[in-house]
Amino acid sequence: MKRFGMFMFYVVGALACGYLALYAYAMLATPKLTPGDPIRIFRNPDAPKYS
Repeated sequence: MKRFGMFMFYVVGALACGYLALYAYAMLATPKLTPGDPIRIFRNPDAPKYS
């Protein structure tokens, strides 16, 4: 039981480190948005127009 507890402790720690790494990547890799800048939305020109 002690071995299982230590294994689970390491698993939870590894998941936490992975989550923090993904969060840091998301914060550093996304473009910075500033108020007033136009939002660029790219559409497929061949897409149907529903309106």
